[in-house]
Amino acid sequence: MRRLLLAALLSLAPLAATAAESGIELTAQIKAPLADVWEAWTTNEGISGFFAPEARVEARPGGPFEIYMNPYAAAGLKGADDMRVLAVEPQKLLSFTWNAPPHLPQARQQRTVVILRFAAEADGTRLSLSHLGWGSDGEWPKARAYFEKAWPNVLANLQKRFETGKPYDWTEWRAQLQRYQAAEAAKQAEAGKTQP
Repeated sequence: MRRLLLAALLSLAPLAATAAESGIELTAQIKAPLADVWEAWTTNEGISGFFAPEARVEARPGGPFEIYMNPYAAAGLKGADDMRVLAVEPQKLLSFTWNAPPHLPQARQQRTVVILRFAAEADGTRLSLSHLGWGSDGEWPKARAYFEKAWPNVLANLQKRFETGKPYDWTEWRAQLQRYQAAEAAKQAEAGKTQP
């Protein structure tokens, strides 16, 4: 019986090895109390302090986790539109769905998962980020490459927010976005005039 059980377990080992997924895994030390770092990720004001100019976040299962990098864009193109909180364990765990940026429309139609783990330490908070659920074909490699660069920047902005004691000032970013949106609207208006 033991040999049969051992043989069965050994036959499953290759399946377990292939089932393991390679995600984006990052850890950051934040020089701030755990409660403050938690609030930075779970409130609209907290998100606008380091991540994006606007957000709609409700830290409850099924609640929105929408991060608007471009609040002036059309609905569905603002950033992390229509994302949802999956799980919450206050000051320990936050997970949510995530999408690709608008310039990757094929990958954007699908969702990945981000898991944040928070731990208090003597000099602040350790934050671990896991981004999972990557496909391998089409635009998936580009989406993953994008976030391999983007997430370290987000975590650096979070660290800076607490090191300086000041939330990020989005004034210039907003001005650039407004100029961009105005130029795009002008292009569309001009294209409309030239069509019969």
